[in-house]
Amino acid sequence: MLGAIRTDIGLIQMAAVLAVLAIGLFVLTLATAFTTKERLFMAVIYILIACTFLNNAFFAIHLGFFSLFLYRLLLIAAGCLHVIGVVRNRTHIERWNGLQVKGILLFFAFWFIYGLVSLLWAKSVTAGIKYLALLAMGIFFIYLIVMYVQKMERLMIVYTIWLVMTVFLMIIGFYNHMTHHHLPSSTLYSGPEYKQHYPTSVFFNQNDFATFLSISFFFYITLVKNIKNGYIKAIGLLLSLCALYLIFATGSRASLLGIFAGAAVYIFIVLPPVLKKMAIWLSGAGITIFAVLFAGRIYSKFWELFLAPQTLHSFHDMLPSNVARANLLKNAWHFFLDSYGFGVGAGNVSYYLEHHALYDTDNVTEVHNWLVEILANFGLFIMLGYLAVYAYLIWVLYKFYERKLGNQSKLITEGLITALVSFLVSSISPSSVSNLFFHWVFLALVIAAVNVLRRSRQMPEPLYR
Repeated sequence: MLGAIRTDIGLIQMAAVLAVLAIGLFVLTLATAFTTKERLFMAVIYILIACTFLNNAFFAIHLGFFSLFLYRLLLIAAGCLHVIGVVRNRTHIERWNGLQVKGILLFFAFWFIYGLVSLLWAKSVTAGIKYLALLAMGIFFIYLIVMYVQKMERLMIVYTIWLVMTVFLMIIGFYNHMTHHHLPSSTLYSGPEYKQHYPTSVFFNQNDFATFLSISFFFYITLVKNIKNGYIKAIGLLLSLCALYLIFATGSRASLLGIFAGAAVYIFIVLPPVLKKMAIWLSGAGITIFAVLFAGRIYSKFWELFLAPQTLHSFHDMLPSNVARANLLKNAWHFFLDSYGFGVGAGNVSYYLEHHALYDTDNVTEVHNWLVEILANFGLFIMLGYLAVYAYLIWVLYKFYERKLGNQSKLITEGLITALVSFLVSSISPSSVSNLFFHWVFLALVIAAVNVLRRSRQMPEPLYR
């Protein structure tokens, strides 16, 4: 009986998907006939960006091994429109030729191709295909945004969408925090009572939400600094304080550390050139003194977590969180070395943690560290490539910031530099970043900003509106 019910539900879901796709294609056909391609496509892009912030909280069609959310359906629609545009005219070639970030896009393409090749030695091809599907969606989203957001006005619209959608997510977060009620997409929806006060908003858990807020916090802070309107300044300050409060409410130490790192970088970049040199020397001296004073304690803790023989513990008790995370890192490092530096294959580090872990992790099968996740899955070259791209983006934005820029450009560069630093630190908090689509939205915004700024050096006005 239950099997028949499940079969019926599966057929209904498949029928729903086909109906949605059929209606969507019909609407697209009508739209392309009665409106300009450019307006239609940008409308889809902006709606797509807004819907990415909703995750799977309000709409999801589950197809067994894969799920369709609203933003995934819109991404398919955007892809269809893009293909139609490529077939009908050649302006896309001109757009591509005008890009100043081709190398970055080619790195992401190489990353995906390497992931496909890694399936040859992956132990779980199914896990690899699922992971590569997420990677492909993220990379394609970056490509679309960079191709079509080539003017400052469009960049500011994307930036504004992020700010507005964050308000919506924070309202849900405060609702979680005050009422102890969560959306069904949250792990706390039916979780233990003592965790119900953690805000999760539309995310899987509170750590994912905190990582998102560690980016948004700096977007609001830079809004306060660079917008002249007093009302908007006050609203930005209030929203930044709300974001900071919610990060505290999640209890995410990594996100708080990310806020601290981003704030330190922000203070540095706004200092006059003379004071910057002094700040570098003082920071170096401070770090050296700290390392000397606490070298014993630092080494002791490092030895305890990473070098000392593993001690047995009662399986009725949970491992301390720091021990569990250290064991996750040790397992991932072992898998990386065992693969001769090439990685265990796309999406397979979770499979290895579940079936081949050397160190106890209390059945946790996610690495909880984005860079280590890339290292274990794809190997050294991809991880170094990702870091190189990340560092390059920060460097280019900073070099542009050193020039005399308008308020809009300062808003963009300051916000993105500090948010990049904050995310790099806070990304050790979520169980996995691969399924956090806001990460790809954020990277797309940063890469598009670098492209717009570099194009502005070559022409008074970027070519495409």
